[in-house]
This record gives sequence, structure tokens and C-alpha cells, in this order.
Amino acid sequence: MLNRAILTGRLTRDPELRYTTSGTAVVQATIAVDRQFKNQQGEREADFINLVIWRKAAENFANFTHKGSLVGIDGRIQTRTYENKQGQRVYVTEINVDSFSLLEPRQENNQQPNNNYSSQVPNNNATSNSPRQNQNAQLNYGNQNNDFGNGGQSIDLADDELPF
Repeated sequence: MLNRAILTGRLTRDPELRYTTSGTAVVQATIAVDRQFKNQQGEREADFINLVIWRKAAENFANFTHKGSLVGIDGRIQTRTYENKQGQRVYVTEINVDSFSLLEPRQENNQQPNNNYSSQVPNNNATSNSPRQNQNAQLNYGNQNNDFGNGGQSIDLADDELPF
């Protein structure tokens, strides 16, 4: 069985960092992911995907991202249900994030770190000697030590020039 989601998008709002009653950090956020095609008006539409990040990675995500941040996400799709105050069953589909990468360089007037920062969420089902701990691939978009022959200088690309 395979349940993997890899997304690149921009945060639609600042991440919401909260703590469970046991003190575990959790972030809820939403990213806008552009579709690959344009509509009849020549505009790109976007899908708005809900994210959930746990523990230290949640705190890092909340500290280093903000509305508009470009992020790469690697995780799994999960659905859950609950009953709201009116007694109606509500279904929620979201990405449970295993790892993320910040895809933009730090800017002087905001809280973003360098774009080669990435964070990996530990596997909840893994024990300390389990081989599953290293199973999650760590995204490393935008690594500053690349071999593109441009001397480490930034390249300006429009969204429609990207292959995804």
C-alpha cells in the first residue's frame, strides 16, 4: 500500500501552533498548490490543502514560516471524522506532514531561514532501533551547494516556467 503526497505551494495564512493537553506541539496550516493548467480566462486555479505537523517540526514550521511562504511538503493523506456542535458528522481530509523544506531564501524583514533548511518528523510507529526511522525521504529543495554553474547566484523564474 502506498500513501504519499509531495506538494509545493504557498501558505495561505500564518501557521497555527497549538499544544495538546499533554504538551505535544501541533501546527495546522493550509497551502495553495497551483494546478498545471489554466482556466478559460487564462488564469491558474489552485487547490487549498490542509496540513498537520506534529512535535518539534511543528514548532520549527511555525517559527520559520508565515503567510505566503513557499514550502515543499512530504507526507501522507489522512481522513478523520468528528461530530460538530450541531451533531453533524464532519469529514476532514488533510496531509499529515512527515517532512518539509523552506523553498525561499531568508529575507531581511521576515522570519524565514535559508532555503536549504528542512525538517523531518519522526515516525510515530518506529522504535529506537527500527529501520523505519530513516524511511522518510527528506526533501532538500533549493540546496545552496548546487552544481548549476551559476556560482550560487539566485535564478529568477516565473511560476509558469516550473515543471510542476
